[in-house]
Amino acid sequence: MSRKLFGTDGVRGRANTYPMTAEVALRLGAAAGRYFRRDGSSAHRVVIGKDTRLSGYMLENALTAGLTSTGMNVLLLGPVPTPGVGFLTRSMRADLGVMISASHNPHQDNGIKFFGPDGFKLSDTAEAEIEAILGADIRLAQAENIGRAKRIDDGRGRYQEFVKTSFPAGLRLDGLKVVVDCANGAAYKAAPEVLWELGAEVIAVGVSPNGTNINDRCGSTHTDTAAEAVVAHGAHMGIALDGDADRVMILDEHGQVADGDQIMALLAARWAEEDRLKGGTLVATVMSNLGLERFLNARGLRLERTAVGDRYVVEAMRKGGWNLGGEQSGHIVMTDYATTGDGLIAGLQFLAEMVRTGERASTLIRQFDTVPQMLKNVRFSEGAKPLETEAVKAVIQASAARIKGKGRILIRKSGTEPLIRVMAECEDEGLLESVVDEIVGAVVAAG
Repeated sequence: MSRKLFGTDGVRGRANTYPMTAEVALRLGAAAGRYFRRDGSSAHRVVIGKDTRLSGYMLENALTAGLTSTGMNVLLLGPVPTPGVGFLTRSMRADLGVMISASHNPHQDNGIKFFGPDGFKLSDTAEAEIEAILGADIRLAQAENIGRAKRIDDGRGRYQEFVKTSFPAGLRLDGLKVVVDCANGAAYKAAPEVLWELGAEVIAVGVSPNGTNINDRCGSTHTDTAAEAVVAHGAHMGIALDGDADRVMILDEHGQVADGDQIMALLAARWAEEDRLKGGTLVATVMSNLGLERFLNARGLRLERTAVGDRYVVEAMRKGGWNLGGEQSGHIVMTDYATTGDGLIAGLQFLAEMVRTGERASTLIRQFDTVPQMLKNVRFSEGAKPLETEAVKAVIQASAARIKGKGRILIRKSGTEPLIRVMAECEDEGLLESVVDEIVGAVVAAG
């Protein structure tokens, strides 16, 4: 059963444009409600969280209408990080969790992600079944069985208390000055409060959401803002989250940035020393740097690669029984603590290493030397299929032959935006740039 509506991370698009319309959200809520009410009982409940986008109000109301129309009882969390929805779905014994967010995308976009009762994102199969229900006549509840909606005022507080349990009980952040950039997103209250409660002196930026400034020149995709704050305030480190706080970039005391690969390397090595790294394996995607793989192999550890998308990382982790994984983009998944990437928990794990070792952040963020890597995104017009043209295929094939034995090429279509991502790694930086530019040029000409 195929999926057309769902992408690599739920349903996503521009607000008030298909599929991110109130009408689609209403029907999607009804379809999801029917999927989870197949046994006909009346005890089902769903939790809904969102980030700070203006369109979140519209989608939240539409989803609530659709879900209650099939008899689901809805618990509204308000702004809360995506990992908080995963946690609260399990904690509140809900059958379904919904997060309304387009993650790191600009405010004009939005998305809808579903979590199962175990707090993990739904499988491709489950999403396809919901999509099939959506395309048919949806059976609604009888009048007396329509669901109720209730706002949960302390959802964020419950998540914050849970997050603090991931920080070693014997440690405190006293004496550390920490910049946290919340991207004017879902963690704008939770992240600063958690850090302060653990003893840090907190410099908070990106904490004034107005509905349209989420991810706007701030957060994990624009780390200059956090870097400037770190340097200006003489902070010991910085934590830059994205709009829904499921990914993170760490900055040292000079404002230099460590991506997800460096953070995963630090945690994998530490956990292996403590015999906590299950199976001696780290799970990451095909985008992770070759330097990470070499770092792990030198320590007798292995890297398991997956398709791009934190959901595929989590699926591999669950299948293999592994407990650490993530993406270069900053999703760090620690299933000992959370069911999805959690930028705040990852930031706390890094801080714990600073406290434990007494090392500066600048030492800890450089775990391995990266192999030169270049990534360029090429936007294409609606309806175009540049990767299917013979001209682009020929250029990719020729480029692969040129770089063979010296590096690797990865070309893929984004699952969340109309972009072709062209990535290559090679020790020869001149060859690297030449190969990437040739492929980008071919894609531009075709799209």
